[in-house]
Amino acid sequence: MSKYKKSDRQLFRGLDYGLIAAVVLLLGLSLLILSTASINVIADDPFHYVKTQIVWIVTGIVIVVVLAVFDYDMYKKLSPWIYGFMIILLVAVFFFGTEAKGAQRWIPITSTQSIQPSEFAKVLLIVTFASFLNTREGKLNNVKDFILPLLFVLPPTFLIFLQPDLGTAMVFGAIFIGMMFVAGAHPIKFAAIIFGVIAIVILAVYFHLATDLPGPLKYLEGLPLPLQDYQINRFISFIDPARDTSGNGHQVLQSIWAIGSGGFWGKGYQQGTQGQYNILPEHHTDFVFSVVGEEFGFFGTLILLFIFCMLLLRMITIAMKSRDRYGTLITAGIVSMIVFHVFINIGMTTGIMPVTGIPLPFITSGGSSMWANMMAVGLVISVNLRGDRRMF
Repeated sequence: MSKYKKSDRQLFRGLDYGLIAAVVLLLGLSLLILSTASINVIADDPFHYVKTQIVWIVTGIVIVVVLAVFDYDMYKKLSPWIYGFMIILLVAVFFFGTEAKGAQRWIPITSTQSIQPSEFAKVLLIVTFASFLNTREGKLNNVKDFILPLLFVLPPTFLIFLQPDLGTAMVFGAIFIGMMFVAGAHPIKFAAIIFGVIAIVILAVYFHLATDLPGPLKYLEGLPLPLQDYQINRFISFIDPARDTSGNGHQVLQSIWAIGSGGFWGKGYQQGTQGQYNILPEHHTDFVFSVVGEEFGFFGTLILLFIFCMLLLRMITIAMKSRDRYGTLITAGIVSMIVFHVFINIGMTTGIMPVTGIPLPFITSGGSSMWANMMAVGLVISVNLRGDRRMF
């Protein structure tokens, strides 16, 4: 029996109702937004995505309850098995997965439903990486100390990159960075490495796209990149959306117009044009935030962002109150994941980030994404219920 064991009454007395309220509000907004964003996607069944989202939410609540009841401390002993399962799941995609939109990311479960293992891998990585970092307290002081944590995260990240899924691979990078800082990585040295890598990536993309470079730099023109053509086109569309008015550039331009046309109060529920007339592609999935901006305006987007901030602040508070370092690291990883998702998704819909296909947590239609987010919530609640509330 765990030394942290509490009676059921004591356990649930510390439940963070602010966190619960934020999640409930996001799930409610998801159904409201999808009821307008997806109504014209399938003509014969206008509320198809709303009905499936309800199924994902209900089953997701079961996942939350199960994970909240179990003591998160048990995952430390199971960490090697969980890591191995994650790798097997990601490898299975290459043997049993189906291809769609140029990527092999989904494993079919039924004739109409598939799962996306990379979504679950995010949460599994957080649980296992937290266990790994928990044993390295005070051992993250120089570049040499950063190598082992990087090697821990690299295999699943590489497997996802090969699918190819650059967006989710970037999420793994964000989780790695956030958890490393919380684990005590030397802030200056670690930040220097991060900015150095970002600078190298920017230069590589620049030389790949550059023409008429002077002198010796001319040999760097067309520098090959380990990216698919459509991924490179997304960077081009991000730099200049007008250069690709029929592909990713079209998505970005239509999204910006949709959000801008909503003004302060929005056009009203089901009164948008880009979404209602299917002018904006993927407006019920990756670009659902554009529908919020068009139909509910700046005021509606502020409300949505406020709820996300409320959720994240409650999670940060739970991390600070955690009974141990392992719980803090798990929560920090989940916060990093959600922050990155929200920032990138909203950034790509407003044209300040490249299109990466990253969903908006709890809002975007999709079972794998919803279940993964609910798994994350269940883990945070497990940390919360067993936290040390005497600190505050």
